[in-house]
Amino acid sequence: MAFTQENLTAIDKAIAEGTLEVQYGDKRVKYRSLDEMLKIRDIIRNDLGITAPRVRKYGQFNAGFYPDEE
Repeated sequence: MAFTQENLTAIDKAIAEGTLEVQYGDKRVKYRSLDEMLKIRDIIRNDLGITAPRVRKYGQFNAGFYPDEE
């Protein structure tokens, strides 16, 4: 099956609304979980050649020294 931008838009909208049911044209699909929807969304993105944005994670640490507040 070739996915379309319409498919991606529909699943993104359903994810944002918190529903597990998506309508693609004349077909209606009910997913079992949000995790399943996210996996399908990634498959659609890959099929369309859309890469996910890179997420940068920065660590934060504290040496345990705090100035005395008196």
